[in-house]
Amino acid sequence: MQRWRGYDAAPGGWGRSVVTIGVFDGVHKGHQATIGHTVARARELGVQSVVVTFDPHPAEVVRPGSHPAVLTEPARKAELIEALGVDVLCVVPFTPEFSRVPAEQFVHDVLVEHLHAALVVVGSNFRFGHRAAGDVALLEQLGRTFGFGVEGGPLVAEDGTVFSSTYIRSCVDAGDVGAAAAALGRPHRLEGVVVRGDQRGRELGFPTANLLCHRYAAVPADGVYAARLIRRGQREPLLAAVSVGTNPTFSGRERRVEAYALDFSGDLYGERLALDFVAHLRGQVRYDSIEPLIAQMNQDVERTRRALA
Repeated sequence: MQRWRGYDAAPGGWGRSVVTIGVFDGVHKGHQATIGHTVARARELGVQSVVVTFDPHPAEVVRPGSHPAVLTEPARKAELIEALGVDVLCVVPFTPEFSRVPAEQFVHDVLVEHLHAALVVVGSNFRFGHRAAGDVALLEQLGRTFGFGVEGGPLVAEDGTVFSSTYIRSCVDAGDVGAAAAALGRPHRLEGVVVRGDQRGRELGFPTANLLCHRYAAVPADGVYAARLIRRGQREPLLAAVSVGTNPTFSGRERRVEAYALDFSGDLYGERLALDFVAHLRGQVRYDSIEPLIAQMNQDVERTRRALA
C-alpha cells in the first residue's frame, strides 16, 4: 500500500481511482464494509483504490478542545486499512485553512484534479467541506458535473444498533469491551510505553507494567480486565490482568493503566506494548488492608486465565 501525506502527493500520470473518504477511527465493521466495497469496485474497474483520511481529527481543529477519544492511533489505523487490500492511503493534514475549503472546491481539488476519481464510495451520513455544508446529494450533483459516480457504503448494524466510532467509544468508556469488540471485529487495543510507577505491585508479588498512553487514547472505564499483551517482535501474546484506575486502596489520584503479565518475569521498561482488552472482570474496589487486596488479585489472575483460555 502506498502512503501519501496530502492529496498533492499523487504522482504525475496518476490514472483513475475509486475513492472513499472519512476519519475511519477504529476501522470498525462499518468502515471495513465501506473500504471493502471501495476495494472491490476498484478491482472491477481495473483502477486504484484510495482511502482519504485526516490528521489530526477534524473536531480538534473545528472545535478546539473537543478531540474525541482515539480508538486507533495513526500507525495502527494504517495497518488495519492496508490489511483490507487498499492501494493508497492518503492522509490529508487537517489545518484551519483546509477546514475552510468550500465543499465544491474540495471535490474539484481533491477528487477531480488530484485523485481523478471514477467513483466515490461514502456512507449515507457523509458530510464534507466548510461547516460540513456538503452532503451525498451535493456530491452526486458534482459527480454528474465532473464525471464520477457516487455509491453508498453499506451500514453495518446488529440488533438495531448501527456500528459507529461514537458508539464504540461509549462502549469503551463504560468498560463494555465485549460490545466494543463485537462492533470492531476484534478486541479494543490500547498502546503505550512502559514507564516506572510506584513499584507497589512488585512489593505485593504482582509486578505490573505501567503504560503511558496517548493523551487522547480511548481508555476503558476504571476496573480490572483480562487482556492479551503484545510485544513488538514477539509472535505469541502474553496473558495479562489489567487494572485501570487510581489505586484507591493506596489513596491514589493519578489514573493509570497497569498490566500484570502472567507467567512472565522479564523487564518491560521502555518497551512499547499493546493491550487487547477481552473481558471486564470487575470494578475498582478500595480495601482496608493489603491481605484482602492480594487475595482479590490472585482471583483476578485465575479469572484472567479462564477468560483468555
